[in-house]
Amino acid sequence: MSTEVDIAPPQSLRHLKSVAAVALMVAAGIVSGGLFSRVHAHQELTSWTDAQAVPTVATVLPEPSPASQALVLPGHLAAYINAPIYARVSGYLHAWYADIGTHVKAGQLLGLIDTPDLDQQLQQANADLQNSIANEKLAATTAKRWTEMLKQDSVSQQEADEKTSDLIAKQATVEANQANVRRLEALESFKRLTAPFDGVVTARKTDVGALINAGSGSGPELFTVSDASQLRVYVSVPQSDAASIKPGMHATLTVPERPGMTFDAKLVDTDQSISPASGTMLVQLAVDNKQGMLFPGEYTEVHLAMPGDANALFVPASALIFRAHGMQVAVAGADHKVQLRDVTIGTDLGTRVEITEGLKAGERVIDNPPDSLTNGDVVRLAATEATSVANPSHDAERAHG
Repeated sequence: MSTEVDIAPPQSLRHLKSVAAVALMVAAGIVSGGLFSRVHAHQELTSWTDAQAVPTVATVLPEPSPASQALVLPGHLAAYINAPIYARVSGYLHAWYADIGTHVKAGQLLGLIDTPDLDQQLQQANADLQNSIANEKLAATTAKRWTEMLKQDSVSQQEADEKTSDLIAKQATVEANQANVRRLEALESFKRLTAPFDGVVTARKTDVGALINAGSGSGPELFTVSDASQLRVYVSVPQSDAASIKPGMHATLTVPERPGMTFDAKLVDTDQSISPASGTMLVQLAVDNKQGMLFPGEYTEVHLAMPGDANALFVPASALIFRAHGMQVAVAGADHKVQLRDVTIGTDLGTRVEITEGLKAGERVIDNPPDSLTNGDVVRLAATEATSVANPSHDAERAHG
């Protein structure tokens, strides 16, 4: 009996080993590929996160200050001459001859006052004057007669001197009575209320039969006459601009009721002082008003051409950073690193501000900077190049008040 042993051929074992090795290598490749892709993805995520951590900012170039700027200030118009007319004598208004709006000439009659008491006083004064003149003539004749008698030693020197002194007293009485008559005649002339200059009657505060009390500013005026052919313009200029105000400067005026129209004015003078209450200097301008298009007392906007500050720069108001220790702007350097600058604001124009200190021309100012921005932070500049600050003509006007 024979025993048979079935032994696998060695080629099959080697084939299995090869397959196992290949499978192991494939598995290792898959594992290493997964690890590599995860590492690569992590690196990409890290790079993307770092890139996102760097803020992208837009920059603007500061705009230099123009050679001249229009300073806009509120003002009010006043008549060049304005005279309230008061009564100098008491009585009743007999008649008035000029109402409000009447154009009058110097010396033109405005009203007439009846003064019966004053008329009687003048008559009495004239009578006293005539009596004193008669007494003075008698005293003169007597003194002359006694002087002749003294030459003949018919009277004493004492008696002659008494007659001469009486003549002198009577002459003084005549002069006093004459002065009293002239005073009352002067008061009589005030019965006629006349215009002191060419102008317009802007107020009439009396009527026929009204009781008139003599006064000089204590009671209501009877008439008001204004010369509005030329007007005064009063403007309060801030202290910061007071040094630039010079007599002879030209300005333009606008009034709300005449849109689109401007009026030329000339700076006449200033009060040469700063008001402690408002910190402003009062400026007076003159404007021609022969056409009568402007009215005394109305509001006006005054546009003054002020010299610009060569060192001042304009940036958007959105570029300002408000910090506890003061106002700042962020500047992007050539290395894209942030520099925070302390700045001084000259004038706030709303959308733009004037920087007088802390900034140089040509520097890239970051617009709308993040609140977390600090010195040395790296930023990414927006794809667009830095633009200049918009400078519309109306923005260049500095408005106060």
